[in-house]
Amino acid sequence: MIGKINKFNFKSLLIFNIFALIVTSYFFNNFLFIGVFTLFFFISLLTTKNGLEIIRKLNLLQNIRTEGPTNHYKKNDTPTMGGIFMIVPFLIFLTIITIKLGSLKLFLILLTIFGFFLTGFLDDYISIKNKENTGLKTREKFFLQSIVSIIFILLAYEKNLINPLITVSDSWGINMNIFILPISFLVLVGISNSVNLTDGLDGLAAGCSGIVFYGLGTEILMKEQQELFVFSILCYSMSGICLGFLKYNSYPAKIFMGDTGSLSIGAILGSIALLTDSVFTLSIFSGIFIIESLSVIIQVGFFKITKKLFHKGKRIFLMAPLHHHFELKGIEEHKIVENFWKINILLVILGIVLKINL
Repeated sequence: MIGKINKFNFKSLLIFNIFALIVTSYFFNNFLFIGVFTLFFFISLLTTKNGLEIIRKLNLLQNIRTEGPTNHYKKNDTPTMGGIFMIVPFLIFLTIITIKLGSLKLFLILLTIFGFFLTGFLDDYISIKNKENTGLKTREKFFLQSIVSIIFILLAYEKNLINPLITVSDSWGINMNIFILPISFLVLVGISNSVNLTDGLDGLAAGCSGIVFYGLGTEILMKEQQELFVFSILCYSMSGICLGFLKYNSYPAKIFMGDTGSLSIGAILGSIALLTDSVFTLSIFSGIFIIESLSVIIQVGFFKITKKLFHKGKRIFLMAPLHHHFELKGIEEHKIVENFWKINILLVILGIVLKINL
C-alpha cells in the first residue's frame, strides 16, 4: 500500500501539471492556458499513437549502444524518432501564429527550431540507416547547431531583441554587454545538448521538459508584459505536447523521441528564454538538464586529467550522464525518473518563489 502511495508515475505528473495550470489560470484570470495545454496534450497523444504504427512500418528502430548499461539491451528495436510527432504539430502552430502576428521574434524562433529539428532528424536517420547508436559525428552535430545558433543570435542582437542585461529580479540584473553573445550561444547550444543527454531513461527528458515548459510559461506571465503573452502560450502548448508524448514514452517506453525531439526541445527552451529575458530563471528550472550535462563534463575531464597524470584514467561516477550512475548503483529505472521529476518540480517552485520575492 505504501509503495502505491509513494509512486509518482505519468498520471501523477499529469494531474500535478493540470492542477498547477488551473491555479495559474485562476491567478491570472485567464483559462486559455489550460485550454491550450489540453488541446496540445490530446494532439500529441493522437499523433504519437498513430505515429507509432508509421515508425514500425518504416522500421525506424532504436539501436542501443553496447557501452551503456546492460539492462538497456532489451530496449533495442524500440521505435524511435518520435520527436517528429511532437515538434511538427508545434511548428505548424508556431507558423500560423508567426504569419498572423508578423513577429520577428516568432520568426527567429521558428527558424531556429527548424534548424535544430533537421539536425536531430539527420542524426537519427543516419543512426538507423547505419544500425549504430551514433549518427552524425559529434563535430558535425556541433557545427550544424552552431551555424543555426549564430544566425539566430546575430539577427536577434542586431534587432535589439536580446537584452544584454540578464535580469535576476525586477530591481537588479547583470549587464553582460557584448558578452551576451557567447552567453546566448552557451544557452542555446548548451540547453539543447543537455536535454539530449538527459534523454537516456524512459520518460526522463519528456517529463522534465513538460515541467520546465510550465515553469517558463508561468515565469513569462509574471512579467506582466502583453507582448510576451504569446510566448507563455507556446510554452504551455509544448508542456501539453511533452506530456502527451510521455503517455507512450514513460517506463516501459513504447517509443523514443530521439535527437529529433530532444535537440528541438532544448532549442525551444533556449530561444524563448533569450527573447523573453528569462535566462536566469530557466537556469533554475532546467537544473536537472544542467546537472546531467555537468556530470558528463566532469567525468570526461577528470578521466583525461588523471590519465595524463597517472597514465590511467579514473572516474568519479560509475557512468555518465548521472542517471546511468544511479542505474549501476542498483536503483530501478522508473524510480530514478520519478525522483528526477520530483526534483524538477521543486526547482520550478523555487524559481517562481525567487521571482516573486527577489
